[in-house]
Amino acid sequence: MSVFVVDRNQRPLMPCSEKRARKLLAAGRARVHRLIPFCIRIVDLGVAGCTLQPIRLKLDPGSKATGIALVRERVALDAATGEVVVTAHVLNLFELLHRGRQISEALTARRNMRRRRRGNLRYREPRFLNRGNKTCGWLAPSLQHRIDTTMTWVTRFRRWAPVTAISQELVRFDMQRMEYPEISGVEYQHGTLFGYEVREYLLEKWARKCAYCDAKDVALNIDHVHAKARGGSDRVSNLTLACVPCNNKKAARDINEFLTRDPSRLARITAQSKRPLLDAAAVNTTRWALCHALKSTGLPVLTGSGGLTKYNRSRLAMPKTHALDAACVGAVDTVVGWDRPTISIKCTGRGSYQRTRLDGYGFPRGYLMRQKSVHGFRTGDMATAIVTKGIKLGTYPGRVAVRNTGNFNIQTQQCVVQGISHKHCKIIQRADGYGYSRVAKMDVTGTPPKQETRCVSRSASLG
Repeated sequence: MSVFVVDRNQRPLMPCSEKRARKLLAAGRARVHRLIPFCIRIVDLGVAGCTLQPIRLKLDPGSKATGIALVRERVALDAATGEVVVTAHVLNLFELLHRGRQISEALTARRNMRRRRRGNLRYREPRFLNRGNKTCGWLAPSLQHRIDTTMTWVTRFRRWAPVTAISQELVRFDMQRMEYPEISGVEYQHGTLFGYEVREYLLEKWARKCAYCDAKDVALNIDHVHAKARGGSDRVSNLTLACVPCNNKKAARDINEFLTRDPSRLARITAQSKRPLLDAAAVNTTRWALCHALKSTGLPVLTGSGGLTKYNRSRLAMPKTHALDAACVGAVDTVVGWDRPTISIKCTGRGSYQRTRLDGYGFPRGYLMRQKSVHGFRTGDMATAIVTKGIKLGTYPGRVAVRNTGNFNIQTQQCVVQGISHKHCKIIQRADGYGYSRVAKMDVTGTPPKQETRCVSRSASLG
């Protein structure tokens, strides 16, 4: 992966390789500016004549995750054909995991608790006109969160790299057409992307595997849960994915008859097929708001369709991930250096003001400690625990969860190590509301290589 570089005045320079960053750090010409994503700061004066190349930040917005790719574009003229060839050299890949669903559930729980408390009061003045008016362009907090976190990281990347342009995938899901494909009379319902939208939505909904045998990385067909020969419709709630053998085996049989011997799978498919179009609605609602927010940065913003992104990814034989989809956004002929690890950025928040745990009826069932800092540590800090003796002997870098007793939990890349004393911990990066992990690079089939994992519990011995 490329390393971000800033000068002594924290102005962004061109990213460099890991090998060059190690040489600069060993020679004393640079210092560590940030750990994750890794960024170094030049401390000498030999950067006045640096040449900056154009870097484009590409975004693939989604409901649950947003893919981010930082690429260096090179435009050349093909001598044979005379056509302009755009080559994207991938520098870094990121996957931003949103927490819109947690925000929505937290607001629902708060609303229910307040309703219960108001119901217990013997008298309370009615509340009618004390709510603020929603301004034009208002979004629900769970949707606004997706835009705010994306713009936060766009701002951060602009501080660490000389970004000169932004590309965004601008997709619109025609939900009315997807839900009622038999309606007609409106011109936009006959768009050329309708088939793509339905297929892409089904691939996301059914996790890109056969609903009947869980087969992955095979050819998948669109299958009717209730066959059209038996009166089934073309609604998206009646569509699923099936591999060729299962599709041929099921044919026009009723799903209850086909899955008689597997009632658990039948119940799961029935429940999954009726799931509402929440993800498509979230993307539709936030797509233009995000586009306007990106334009407010003053950088040129180019938009590309979802069909073009999928065409580029299929043509270049790249696996399906959010980050690699971002690298394929817009007009690009070749993508170089995409086979690299991805940094997963998970939105965790900065804690909660609520110091009381409530039960299902809104009554307190436990109390949290009043202070958020324990021995100089806060939940979310990145730290390294070095244990020199005992059953937990070893070094554990990861995310800290503080406890009032002074014995912390360390969330490593593989597992959670419990009961580590604060005396063994050293902070390497303060909490900023996000959790970081490294995803192994994908092969051409989209399967990450296997990794060995070790987990340490309170009673386990490392041996």
